[in-house]
Amino acid sequence: MFASFCRRRLLLRKIPGEGTNLLQSIHGAHSSYSSTAVSRAPSSELCPATVSYLISCGLSPAAAATTATSQRVRIVSRDKADAVCALLRDYGFADADIVRTVRSAPSILVADPERILRPKLDFFASLRFEPRKLATAPCLLVHSLEKNIIPSIQFIRGIVGSDDQLRRGFSRVPWALAVDVDRSMRPAVEALRRCGLDDAAISKLLVIQMGVLMTSPDRISEIFQELKAVGMCTSDSRFLYCFSAMCSLKSGAWRRKLAFFQSFGLSEGEVIKAFKTQPMLFLSSDETIKKKLRFLLDEVKLGVSDVIAQPVILAYSLENCILPRCAVLSVLMKEGKIRRDIKLLPALLGNSTVFSTRYVLKHADDVPDVVKAYEGSVRYKSNSDFSSFELVL
Repeated sequence: MFASFCRRRLLLRKIPGEGTNLLQSIHGAHSSYSSTAVSRAPSSELCPATVSYLISCGLSPAAAATTATSQRVRIVSRDKADAVCALLRDYGFADADIVRTVRSAPSILVADPERILRPKLDFFASLRFEPRKLATAPCLLVHSLEKNIIPSIQFIRGIVGSDDQLRRGFSRVPWALAVDVDRSMRPAVEALRRCGLDDAAISKLLVIQMGVLMTSPDRISEIFQELKAVGMCTSDSRFLYCFSAMCSLKSGAWRRKLAFFQSFGLSEGEVIKAFKTQPMLFLSSDETIKKKLRFLLDEVKLGVSDVIAQPVILAYSLENCILPRCAVLSVLMKEGKIRRDIKLLPALLGNSTVFSTRYVLKHADDVPDVVKAYEGSVRYKSNSDFSSFELVL
């Protein structure tokens, strides 16, 4: 009945051969395949045929022109490009995945589909890597199996221990596999060890945030110092998650974000406590956080200290979660189904199943507008008594 009740299931094709033997067999069979066969146009001159083909792949005219020029790709053989797209579809790439792939790495369209792409697609399929995740890091499809991909997989598996954990880490940061083992991965892991993480913690960290392999040793040391300065030690169960979040921030960005939250009247201690509880919150843009805070403070009339004490609320989508829930509560207040002095913040928190069961399904029969509110056709329009709403025609 409601969109939020739907559950998507990912069907993974089970392919045998997990482990070192698989790597060795592919390594021997395809060691000569590399990205050197991927050609590019010698200049940035716009090629109308290339732009036309990119548009046929789903790119907008503007994006197609920009991609063709900036990436210096010239499609000489439409048949080859068609064969590439057909091959991607054969391996489970949806049309949206192909658009993303072509936009990010249009040089794939001029790669030899059988000699360059199929061996890599076979390899990633054998590891059960999702096509939609590969589409976010299409450069992997033109990297050398022998020189880049297999060494990266072997190195990471040696730390995380299994292909299942490898898949988990890859699904979160696919492009991490593109970095060089000796120049980036190994120095990063050695830096983590020097800073006090044992092998079990490093394994868990890579599954949480494989992007740490792209982080310089100096930056890793800096993050350890920053976390130590706010009272976190490696034995804290939250440490790896906080470290993961800070790996995604540039040097100095964490302090700037801390000052940003304090600009709303919060103490440094309150913000640091929120960071430890919900570290990914610091990766949201200032504008996104400001929009949510201003709504909760100015429209819903919550206290800023109350909000930051439950920082997960700031991780919710304003449009898709907070506003519909406010609309539901507003409708129920107007109809006298819940008290006007209800504690709003606890009511807004929780997963969608809990909220819909408690406030939507319970009243759906006698208050039809509560269903419309949850689905977005009745939108919350705030005022001081939290009781006003409007129908969206």
